[in-house]
This record gives sequence, C-alpha cells and structure tokens, in this order.
Amino acid sequence: MNNLTPAQIVIELDRYIVGQGKAKRAVAIALRNRWRRQNLPPELRDEVAPKNIIMIGPTGVGKTEIARRLSRLAQAPFVKVEASKYTEVGYVGRDVESMIRDLTELGVNMVKAELMAQVQEKAERLAEDRLLDLLLPRTGAEPFASASLEQVSVGASREATLEKLRAQLRAGRLDERIVELETQQQSMPMIEVLSGQGMEEMGIHLKDMLSNIMPTKTKRRRVRVAEARKLLAQEEAAKLVDMEEVVAQAIRRVENSGIVFLDELDKVAGRQSAAHGPDVSREGVQRDLLPIVEGSSVTTKYGVVRTDHVLFIAAGAFHVAKPSDLIPELQGRFPIRVELEPLTREDFVRILTEPRNALVRQYVELLKTEAVTLRVLPEAVDAIAEIAMRVNESTENIGARRLYTVMEKLLEDISFDAPDLPGKELTIDAEYVRQRLAEIWRDQDLSRYIL
Repeated sequence: MNNLTPAQIVIELDRYIVGQGKAKRAVAIALRNRWRRQNLPPELRDEVAPKNIIMIGPTGVGKTEIARRLSRLAQAPFVKVEASKYTEVGYVGRDVESMIRDLTELGVNMVKAELMAQVQEKAERLAEDRLLDLLLPRTGAEPFASASLEQVSVGASREATLEKLRAQLRAGRLDERIVELETQQQSMPMIEVLSGQGMEEMGIHLKDMLSNIMPTKTKRRRVRVAEARKLLAQEEAAKLVDMEEVVAQAIRRVENSGIVFLDELDKVAGRQSAAHGPDVSREGVQRDLLPIVEGSSVTTKYGVVRTDHVLFIAAGAFHVAKPSDLIPELQGRFPIRVELEPLTREDFVRILTEPRNALVRQYVELLKTEAVTLRVLPEAVDAIAEIAMRVNESTENIGARRLYTVMEKLLEDISFDAPDLPGKELTIDAEYVRQRLAEIWRDQDLSRYIL
C-alpha cells in the first residue's frame, strides 16, 4: 500500500472497469485511509473509524466488480454477502454474524497460504528426503525394482545410492514410478446441526470438539512419484507452519484490513409495520446488522474478532426503497454515498474491447483453443452495443450483463460448430450481427424470454 496512491488505485480499477469515476475515487480514498490509519500513533489509531460506503446504481453497472478488484489490490480478506439472505433474530435463516465468521475463515486461509509459500523450499527438501526413504527403505537390502537404476551398483553404500536416486528424482526420471505412502486423514463423523439462531456457532464448536476427540487415521495410497512429491511437500509445509501464529495474524488482518461487500441492501430497506406480513423482518435485519457495522465482538472458532475497523461497502439498486428508508442509525454508519451512472452505448463499446478481460477477447481466446481464428470488426462491436442498448431500453435494464446474453446468442452456432472447423478464420461484421439478432430485438415478446 506504500506506493498505491488513490490515483494509482483508480488506474488499476480502470484496467477492468469502464466508467464510474466517482465510485472509483470514493473506494480509492477509503482504501488509502486504511493505510494512513495504520501509520497513526497507537492512541489515535483506534479512534479513527472506517468511512463505510453505499454504492447506489442499477444492476450491471459495476458495483460488485469495483469492490472485488479493490480487495485484490489491497490483498485483504474480502467476502461478498447478500443482505437479503439474513433474517432477524427469531426467524429461521442465517445469523448476520456469519459474515464475519466467513471473513475470518478466508483470512486464516490467506495467511496460511502465504506462510506455507515462505517455507515451500524447505518443505520440498523434507518431502524429497521422505520420498527417498520410500524408494530406498532403510531396512531393506535392495531398493525398489530398479529397471532405470543401472548406474546404482549392488555393492554401493546407502549414501551413494541415495545421491544417485536423488539425481534421478530431480531430473524427473522417476516421476512415473508407483510408490506406496501413508497420508493422514481426520476421522470426522457426518453430523447435521439444525439451523436456527445461534445453532450455526454451536455446529462449529461441536465439529471442532469431535475432531479433537476422534483419532487421526492414516490411509495407504499407491500414487506416482510426481504426485507423492506434491502430497508430501504439502504435508511438510503444513507441519512447518505454526497455526497459532497463522490465526493471530489472520485476526489482525481481518480486524484492520477486512472488507465486507454487503449487496442488495435495498432489499432490507423499509420500515413497514407488522401488518405487512413478511416485511416484518426487514427492519429487524437492519437492527441486527447495526452492531456488526458499528463495531462489536463476534465469536468465531478462531477466537473473538472485533469489527470496529472492518470496511463495509454496501450496494443496491434502490429502485423502490431509498437510502433514507434505512433506519437512521444504519444510515449514519454509511457516511459516503456514491451514485453509479447508467451505462451508455459508448460504455458498452468500451466494455467489449478495452478491459483486460474484455468480452470480445474472451470469446476470441476461447475459440482459439479449438484452432479457430475469430475476428470481430469494430463495426460489429458497434452493432452489438447498439442492440444491447435497445434491448435494455425495451425490456428490463440489466446493464452490462446484457452483453453476455447478446454475445452468447450471436456466437451460438460458431461455438457449437467450432470443433469441426479447425484452422478456419471467421470474421464477424455488422451485417452478421444484424442477421443473427434482428428478429430478437424487433420482436419484444421474444426478447423478453431470450435476452
């Protein structure tokens, strides 16, 4: 983060997301503020609260993608959750605290993978030694069936034989041989915990308790040397990593760098009375979310995690409900409001061609695997964008996601026949686009179902 200024964060986001400059600036400032907070004196650091963000905009304009790319830039634990799947206390459904438990689990896995990568070299050396012990047992007088070990003399010392075996192993000459090794397996009974408020946490503790009681089983497997080497390296790396240090680092990272993307917040907005049936739970969900966003302690299987400095980025279309329909306490916890702009025809053209993961490039590369060369002319890109815009205007506006359905329909025949067309070059022009898609956008009833 030292070198990642807000301007550079926006440049990185521009590589994947077209437009939405205001939203990019807001999240870039929020991310940089986290780095600034880490460099404050300790007595002030805990006083600086994260400036949570609400992104308001129709579906398919880039809300989720901005948050996802941001988390990759920050290398921070990131979890995306739907606000609509939580229910208030007393109703059957997911407990709101489960989002922090999911975030902590991701943080632990992330830190564990990083620390295992640091000890990978040592783990591979230890795995090599274990593998040589399997190939040349200490008790046996004769090594395994040695069809490719002509240079290993019968009277050679064990050390000399091991060194020659090691050279062959590193050269990959033993990769196809079969060895038998023991792998550890945790004996875990299949248990099902009834859902309900608080039962999720009970299920976690029950599984942990049983895993400690149940003995570790070993299973003998016959695998190729190449695969055995990977398995043993993973096992050795796991042994070299101190799990207590992993958990401590992960909790620190989650508490100071964690990002929760809370989608569909508008679905729980509204303060209707109990007479409205199912809507009774909406305000209840908001009240359950409030302590998590404000800052509270959540019990996870790795310990207590505080949410005071977790960054929450909420998003919603807010077609029916408005941000002002949220309870005042929750509104106050999302001080930054960013409205994302609807996508224009020019934006569609850019989405099809400019980003690193541009849709046209994806299809070109996919067909290249079948030895089919696909060329999409600029005029065809303009026609695709035009048709996508018209369909969005005449039916539901689903933003850039409409391009997926249009492209899939356009290239349906080519994708189907591609295995039978190796070496062929295909050019998509504006006329081909209009022929393939003309009927669909002209016939409004048909387009509602197909596009």
